[in-house]
Amino acid sequence: MDKVQSVRGTYDLYGAAKRKMKKVVYTGAEVVEKYGFEEIETPIFEFTEVFARNLGDTSDIVTKEMYCFEDKGGESLTLRPEGTAGVVRAFVSNGMQQNLPIKFYYSGPMFRYERPQKGRQRQFTQFGVELLGVDTPQADIEVIAMAYEFLEKLGLSGQVTVEINSLGDEESRNSYRTKLVEYLQEHYDELSEDSKNRLLKNPLRILDSKEECDKAVVENAPLYADSLNTTSQKFFADVLRGLDNLGIKYRVNNRLVRGLDYYSHTVFELTTDKLGAQGTVLAGGRYNGLVSQMGGGDIAGIGWACGVERLSMLLEEDVNLPRPIAVIPVGEDTNDKALEIAHQLRLAGFRVEHSYTGNMKKRMIKANKANAIQAVIIGSDELLNDTVTLKNLDSGEQKTVSQVNLIKELQ
Repeated sequence: MDKVQSVRGTYDLYGAAKRKMKKVVYTGAEVVEKYGFEEIETPIFEFTEVFARNLGDTSDIVTKEMYCFEDKGGESLTLRPEGTAGVVRAFVSNGMQQNLPIKFYYSGPMFRYERPQKGRQRQFTQFGVELLGVDTPQADIEVIAMAYEFLEKLGLSGQVTVEINSLGDEESRNSYRTKLVEYLQEHYDELSEDSKNRLLKNPLRILDSKEECDKAVVENAPLYADSLNTTSQKFFADVLRGLDNLGIKYRVNNRLVRGLDYYSHTVFELTTDKLGAQGTVLAGGRYNGLVSQMGGGDIAGIGWACGVERLSMLLEEDVNLPRPIAVIPVGEDTNDKALEIAHQLRLAGFRVEHSYTGNMKKRMIKANKANAIQAVIIGSDELLNDTVTLKNLDSGEQKTVSQVNLIKELQ
């Protein structure tokens, strides 16, 4: 039988890599909960229309990347490729419109069929936030500040750049769309096949194309900022002023559009050059039309999400667990007492490595390999006198301690 392998684009998480990912998620939760966000967990799969209708039928996710399947009842279902659509669906289907504003955060696996590369797999983990029911610039400022603090807590603020742009309201978007289509039609023969197909359905997606021929055309395309109406200009100016007031550095990127159809007004990405060509580690924006698309009324929304794997790859140091206490019985008659002491230490909050088999030498080797800080040794004499031998594995110093005082001694 051939050796069993994991599916391409998936991987097993353990050791240092898993510890770093846990740190990213725990740090994110710690930061966003300070802002009043509460955790939500949505199903890993939804009806296909939740994503197909709301992400845009010309987006790469819908046209190329979704994992869709038909269940035994004939329903078309899709493994979630991103978090926002599922959270908004939950908001609408659970009738939360009367409790605005709603602040949710989430973490969990997402699935996209794309070419695996560094920090980008077919099953990946996202951490994200969604703020529903606030249509003022203060919400945009707050969620960007929250993202920035999150990365600061991870020690990454000096390694990333905040890029920001405005897509304006619907009037501004339509005005820009007209100018862009006119320009792109003049360069139709120079576009990739994908961009030719998008030209009439969603020309803004061409601005986000990774094809070199499209990039060359887009370089001289009209600027979005020139099509923003007075309302949209003021909204964006208020967002930038708020970021200035908070001391958050940013760069206005007039070509930034984001890859999904539901964005409006503020869009932003936090990027880095530390991970090769794919530089975005956190991204988001405002999506004022998404809730109404799902039948939930005219309710504004804004949020962001990050790839947990990609962020964890930027953490330079291993995330170490607390060093354990090694409990080492010497002789079969001490096994029960060793197990009892290990249990008491764990109840007291210590991380404990209990050595199950081997002679004294082998058990000490295992304790050092586990990076234990202390060894609690129980032999026949210790068993008889209700004591233990406590050995500092860094200094080699050891002493006799009564069992009743062991926890106090270790603390």
